[in-house]
Order: sequence, then C-alpha cells, then structure tokens
Amino acid sequence: MNVVNGIENYKTSSKSILTIGTFDGVHLGHQKIIKSLVSLAKNQKLDANILTFFPHPRMILQKENNIKLIDTLKEKMNLLSELGIDNLIIQPFSKEFSKLTALEFTRDILVNQLRISSLMIGYDHRFGKNREASVDDLIKYGETYNFKVDVIEAQDISSITVSSTKIRSAIKASKFKQVCQFLGRLYELNGKVIEGDGLGRTLSFPTANIEIEETYKLIPSRGVYLVKVYLQEKEFSGMMNIGNRPTINGINQRLEIHIFNFTQNIYGQNLKVNPLKKIREEKKFGSLEALKIQLIKDEGICKRTLAEMK
Repeated sequence: MNVVNGIENYKTSSKSILTIGTFDGVHLGHQKIIKSLVSLAKNQKLDANILTFFPHPRMILQKENNIKLIDTLKEKMNLLSELGIDNLIIQPFSKEFSKLTALEFTRDILVNQLRISSLMIGYDHRFGKNREASVDDLIKYGETYNFKVDVIEAQDISSITVSSTKIRSAIKASKFKQVCQFLGRLYELNGKVIEGDGLGRTLSFPTANIEIEETYKLIPSRGVYLVKVYLQEKEFSGMMNIGNRPTINGINQRLEIHIFNFTQNIYGQNLKVNPLKKIREEKKFGSLEALKIQLIKDEGICKRTLAEMK
C-alpha cells in the first residue's frame, strides 16, 4: 500500500475506485466495504484507493474536540494495508479545507486530482461546506464529470450491527470480548517503554511503563487488566494497571505492565498490549504491604483466567 500525505501529492495517470471515510477502528463494517472496493477495482483493473482525514473532522469542527479514537493513525495505516488497498491518501483536515464547496471538492479533488472512475459511498454521505450536498448531488456530479457512484444502501449498512461509536462505548465499559467481535481482532495499545520510579520492583512486581504519544488514543478505564503483550513479535502474558497509583498519592495516570516470568531490560523498546479482561477497579490501599498482597492475588486471578480462556 502506498501512503500519500496530502491530496496534492497524489500523482497518477491511472483511474481509480475510491471510498472516503475516517474508518476509526477499521471494524468489520469498514472491512466489508473495503473488501468490496478492492474486489471491484481488481475486476476493472483500477487502483483501489481510500481518502481519509487526519485529524478527525470532529476534532476540528466541534467545540468539544476531546474525542478519543480507537486507532492511532499509524495503527489504522497498518490495518488498512492488510486489506489490499493500493493508495491511502491522508488529507490534513482543517477549517479551511472544510470550506470547500461540494462542486469544488468533486471537480477539483475527486475528478481532477484523484482521477476517480467510480466512488463507493454510504447512502447518507454528506459533503462540501456545511455538509451542503447529498449522495443525490454526487450522482448528478457523476453524470457531469463522468464517474459512477456505487451507493452502499441503508439495508446493507443496518445489517452490520457495528459502529465506531459502539466500539468506543464497549472499550470504556471494558467489554473486550464484544470489542473483539466488532473489530474482528483484539483491541491494542502501542507505546514505548519509559523509565518509572522502580516501585514495582521493590514490591517484587517489576513493571514496564508504556508511554502512548498520541493523546487522542482511547485508553480503557482505570483498573487492573489481564493482557497479552508483544515484544518484537514474541508473545507474553501479564497484567496491566491503568491509573494514578492512589496508594502513593500519585497524580498522573500511568500504564504499567507486569509481564509474567520476564526479567529483561526493555527500556526504549515498543510494546503492543492487548487487554483481555478487567480484573478489578483501581483501589487505594492502606500500605505498600497491603498493595503487594493484592498484587499477588491479582496475578493468581489473571493466570487462572488465562488458563480458562485456553
């Protein structure tokens, strides 16, 4: 998959079939649409292209721009690349870009720049300044500028009982089995291991503190989780604490992972973490000794749960 940053940098003499969207989560519904796009493009010997936007338009256009996303941009790129897309065009979204009229967007971008032969789009898609135009308008533009519009009908969309909003809610509620069913994969967190204060080591529970640079990434609620951990594609099991460590009056939220039967120094390395199940809520303990006793219990619960999952 070729990644193009900015519509103006897409240079080709080939015609394409295009779909447009934010595709947060690249969930099963998204996958169905994209697989249809790729299949159609192959049959017609055209490029299968996606136009997506970053930042998410809601981050720019809405007053409350604190939306959290299922995937970071890098995670989304990796997921889309596995679906057979030829070109992923990432357009920086801005207020200026949002002011393009429907005609300007269609004529200047879709037709002249992206050279579409056909456009695959949802029945309720709206576009242009203030979302002024509908799919019916797009079909009329297609007649003028000689491109076809393949409309994903309401019944096709409603038959897919999944949405990015539902998935975000399930992540917040720690319903990871449901999240996996919606995504067709485990939810993941990716971050770099940074130095902590060594408290876990003093409790005989050394932890890898991971830093997720993308502040817009949706983090599960505070508590203790059973997790899968991947280090350089090697799989491990462990438990993760998300929280501000109230027992020592911590302030900043941290993601700390204790990897079972693991002693390596991995500072500076990247970890992929899949939360599998929430074990308990975050809790303040009366002493570090009481915390250590609880951590031993947590580890036992995690290992028993892991055995039951196999």
